[in-house]
Amino acid sequence: MKIAVASEGKYVSAHFGHCEGFTIYEIDNNKVVNKYFEENPGHRPGFLPDFLHKLGVDLVVSGGMGQSAQQLFVEKDIDVIVGSEGYCDDVIQQYLRNELKSSGQVCSDHRHGDQCHY
Repeated sequence: MKIAVASEGKYVSAHFGHCEGFTIYEIDNNKVVNKYFEENPGHRPGFLPDFLHKLGVDLVVSGGMGQSAQQLFVEKDIDVIVGSEGYCDDVIQQYLRNELKSSGQVCSDHRHGDQCHY
């Protein structure tokens, strides 16, 4: 399994599309077996779901994400968890313990700076 965490440095990004990049975690037998960073190739409508799909991602974790992106991931059979925050490694450990739940919130205000308003 591959999990992509929208990241700003070592922390979960507040907004998926404008993140610095994606910390990719490869999981096997409920353990992290590999971790690497993929730079965000740029925010364009519909592009990032295709980009992450081609990387073989099964799950995307982010602070906030627009409805259109969430729908595109669903169409590609990629699960989405939104409403996450904190240190990426801690968030992955929460996921592995089955403690990470999606808030289901949708980011709808694209006039924000560093904060996503739901």
